[in-house]
Amino acid sequence: MNIVVCVKYVPDAQSERTFNDDNTTDREGVDGLLSELDEYAIEEALKIVEAGEGEVTVVTIGPDSASEAIKKALQMGADKGVHVVDDAIAGSDAPATSLILAEAIKKIGTPDLILTGMASTDGTMAVVPAMVAERLGLPQVTFASDLTVGDGSVTIRRDGDTASETIEASLPALVSVTDQINEPRYPSFKGIMAAKKKPVETWSLADLGVDAGQVGAAGAWTAVESFTKRPPREQGEIVTDEGDGGTKLAEFLAAQKFV
Repeated sequence: MNIVVCVKYVPDAQSERTFNDDNTTDREGVDGLLSELDEYAIEEALKIVEAGEGEVTVVTIGPDSASEAIKKALQMGADKGVHVVDDAIAGSDAPATSLILAEAIKKIGTPDLILTGMASTDGTMAVVPAMVAERLGLPQVTFASDLTVGDGSVTIRRDGDTASETIEASLPALVSVTDQINEPRYPSFKGIMAAKKKPVETWSLADLGVDAGQVGAAGAWTAVESFTKRPPREQGEIVTDEGDGGTKLAEFLAAQKFV
């Protein structure tokens, strides 16, 4: 079974994240890493292939530094990587991102299964998987907490607040997985060394036949007009309980319209 996993290089949540002068997210002047939620998709792909046969290809979009996301996936055990990098991509929104991913997957070939994380840890929109599936004309099942590949089909369990749903789709299909599905492995020393010899292709928009005018900030459907840094936290008020602590707490909650 041939599986493509879409991964993303995101700013480290522990770093001081900010925007560029054009109000796009600064992805180069900040430490980054493979989106944590994508590790679950990589792990699931590796488990499926290890139980049978096939290969796992990871694809990412982003600046040169985004190659680190592919590197981590290869160290975990993926077979090869594809990095789409082009200056015109900067500032792309979800529709543009889905277009680039869809065209990259077409160029890779026709995978039996496409896996993604449930969302990226920087955008947290969770809409790109559905958009990619729509562009490819594939069935898509999202938020999988469990996944089973059968003969020509994939079955997932989606756990909601009030019920769990079992959903089946014919292959090829796109599935997004949650952080409940498995426990991602750590790269071993052997995996780290092996990753150095695994192939990684670098493609531009021209290689994919994508018009630069369809992507980037100029082609985005929405734009950030301005941003303001979150103000520093202020020291809280200490109230000494002299028998009226409950009353003071209730008054504070009422003043803040919490009750």
